[in-house]
Amino acid sequence: MKKELVALMTMLAVVLVPTLAVSQDDFSRTPSGKPDFNGNYDISTLTPFQRPSEYGDRLYLNQEEVQALRDREMNARSSGSELSNPDRGAPTQGGDIGSYNDFWFDRGSDGFTIDGQYPTSILTYPEDGRMPARTAEGQVKADAAPKFAWPEREGAWWLETGDQPYDGPENQTLAVRCIYHQPATIPITPRVYNNLKTIVQTEDYLMLNIEWMHWSRIIRIDDKEHMPATLATYDGDSIGWWEGDTLVVETINFMDQPHQPADRKVIERFRPNNGGGLVYSFEVADADYTDSYSGEMVWPSSDQANYEYACHEGNHAMAGTLAGARVREREHREQNGLED
Repeated sequence: MKKELVALMTMLAVVLVPTLAVSQDDFSRTPSGKPDFNGNYDISTLTPFQRPSEYGDRLYLNQEEVQALRDREMNARSSGSELSNPDRGAPTQGGDIGSYNDFWFDRGSDGFTIDGQYPTSILTYPEDGRMPARTAEGQVKADAAPKFAWPEREGAWWLETGDQPYDGPENQTLAVRCIYHQPATIPITPRVYNNLKTIVQTEDYLMLNIEWMHWSRIIRIDDKEHMPATLATYDGDSIGWWEGDTLVVETINFMDQPHQPADRKVIERFRPNNGGGLVYSFEVADADYTDSYSGEMVWPSSDQANYEYACHEGNHAMAGTLAGARVREREHREQNGLED
């Protein structure tokens, strides 16, 4: 009987070991057998977040459209890299002085592929690849929220309208204040720069370090309960669990903010990509929108490390913004004969 049991175990080992080896060929695993996501990822991509309206419900680009996407970016980079004329004059008063030069931007050089095809957008739902409309309450909230760029008006126009865009740091967006940048954090989407993500994974936790705003998300794996809503944070409370080789992460308990309501739930999925890196997908149920929305993209592995994001709360830019607003207010009062 003992000899028969040994023979059976030997036969099973011959059958099962090759299967395990094959499953490990495409990606590395942790000692417990879970996919190993440790490492750095550069999510820069030319694939747009929302689908251009001319594509309608079409999910994939053809080769000519893919090449046109690349050509547009290369032409933009070439134009943005041209040297400025050293003899140029000062810009017109109140004119557009532009943004950073092309050196600072990193939008990627290609779109990503899933199963060998180029998606027309990161958004996969709604079917047209476009963000759903806001609810009436959500639109009121968005209209009242601090703006990154205010209407182009001359002088201290806010003294006449009653707006308070420059009354203090709290009247600015969290991103301008260098505190938190939601689109780079949850759900995670590519930006014009600072697209590196670092994952540090253990059996019990997964840490996601976001290059933009040096923000770290901590995901508790196999924790059965969320923290109480009284401990809400900007990026919510995240717990994860494994479904096969996919790590599913559920996040709730967001702080109520202009860019996201407290009544918001985000489901994210991380799974190995056969071509290397991982596939990241998300589903968002947001009370400020009339429908949910979902998306999917590839995170290619990178040998680069996150760059220090030196923007910090209370830096020189904020002091300069508020000081400039005070100058404009003084000029406005002088021109209109008002007391300071």
